[in-house]
Amino acid sequence: MQAPLSEVDPEIAAVLDAELERQQRTLEMIASENFVPQAVLECQGSVLTNKYAEGYPGRRYYGGCEYVDIAEQLAIDRAKELFGAEHANVQPHAGAQANAAVYHALLEPGDTLMGMGLAHGGHLTHGMRLNVSGRLYNIAAYEVDPETSWIDMDAVETLAHESQPKLIIAGWSAYPRILEFERFAQIANDVGAPLMVDMAHFAGLVAAGLHPNPVPHADVVTTTIHKTLGGPRSGMILCRGEYAKKIDSAVFPGQQGGPLEHAIAAKAVALKIAGTEAFRERQERTVAGAKALAQELLAAEDPGIRVLTGGTDVHLILVDLRDNELDGRQAEDRLHDIGITVNRNAVPNDPRPPMVSSGLRIGTAALATRGFQLTDFHTIGRVIATALGPGYDARKAELAEQTAQLADRYPLYPHLGSAVAA
Repeated sequence: MQAPLSEVDPEIAAVLDAELERQQRTLEMIASENFVPQAVLECQGSVLTNKYAEGYPGRRYYGGCEYVDIAEQLAIDRAKELFGAEHANVQPHAGAQANAAVYHALLEPGDTLMGMGLAHGGHLTHGMRLNVSGRLYNIAAYEVDPETSWIDMDAVETLAHESQPKLIIAGWSAYPRILEFERFAQIANDVGAPLMVDMAHFAGLVAAGLHPNPVPHADVVTTTIHKTLGGPRSGMILCRGEYAKKIDSAVFPGQQGGPLEHAIAAKAVALKIAGTEAFRERQERTVAGAKALAQELLAAEDPGIRVLTGGTDVHLILVDLRDNELDGRQAEDRLHDIGITVNRNAVPNDPRPPMVSSGLRIGTAALATRGFQLTDFHTIGRVIATALGPGYDARKAELAEQTAQLADRYPLYPHLGSAVAA
C-alpha cells in the first residue's frame, strides 16, 4: 500500500514522467485543454477516490457519505452562485454525459433534436450520426454561412420552423464567435422547444464576465470543467428550477451510477478559483492572446492561411488551409515538430476526411494559465505563420528554438520535479 508508483509499476511511472516533460517543454495550444492547479491535482489523487456515493447530498444509498456530501454541496452552491443558476448538478463524468442526461430528461427516442452540424463547428454529441445522439434522435443540423463562416440566425429560425424540434442546442466545439443567446431563446420559444446551451468551451469566459452568460436565456446549460474553466476533466448541468427533478433523475439513476467524488471535490476547487480576480485576469489574457494570434496570421497575408470569420471573440481561432500546400494533419505535424501542440480540424464544407481535414483549431487557454503575456502570443502567432508558410524548411531550427525559449520562460509544475516523485 505504501510503495511509490516507480516501484509498483515502472512502466506507468515512465509514462507519467514523459508526459510531464512533454507538457513542460512544449506549447499546449489545443483549445479544449488547460493546466489544472496543484489544488485540483491534490483532490483528484485524494482518498475521496475510495468513496462510493450513489444518490445526492443528504439522499445517498450508501453510509459514510457525510464528508463527500459537504464537498458535493460546496460544488453545487459555488456553481449556482458563479453562473446565477437556479439548480446545478455536478455529477456528470464529462460533457458528453451531461448532454446525454439532458436529452434523456427532455426527449423521447425519435424526437427531433436541433444543433450545430459537426462539420460546421458543432460537437459530436449534438447529433453526429455515429454518436448516440444521432442514433436515438432525429437530427436537424444548422450550418454556418458558406461565405462568412458565421451562423446565419435567419437560417436557424427557418430550420426550426421547418423541423419543429423538441430541443434546440446553442453551442459549439469549433466556432470563434459569441452566440446570440437571446435570438436562440426567441426561436426556441416560437416553436415551443426548450433551449439548451452547451458552454463547454467558453464557460471560463462567462465566469469571468468576459462573455455573455447564457443562463438567463436557456432552460438548461451544460459544460465541461476542464477547458477555459481550468478544472478537472468532468461535466456539469445548470438548469431552471422547474427542470431540476428531471435533470437529477436523468443523471442518476438514468445515465450514471456512483459519482466520482474526488473529481467533484476538484470541481468545487475550480469553481472557487473561477470567482477570483486572478482568474478574471487570466481569462482576459486568454481572449487577448487569441485575438493576437488572429492578427498575426492575418498580417502574414499568406493566401494559404485563412482565419475563419476574420478573427475571434473567444479563446480559439480556426485556420482554413484549403489553399495551403499542407492539409490539416500535415500542419498539425509540422507545428508538433517545432514544439507547438494543436489539433487538425474540419472547416465548413471540408473536402477532406475528418482524420485529415483542411484546418487547424488553435487555443490560448493553457498558455494563459501558464502565464503567457500578450507579447508572447504575438510572437507565437508569427512563429505559426512562418511554420505554415513556404519558408518553413529554412527556418525550422530557429522556430523550434523560439518555442523552446518561451516554454522555459514559464515553468510548468516546477514543484513536481519528477512526475512520480514520492
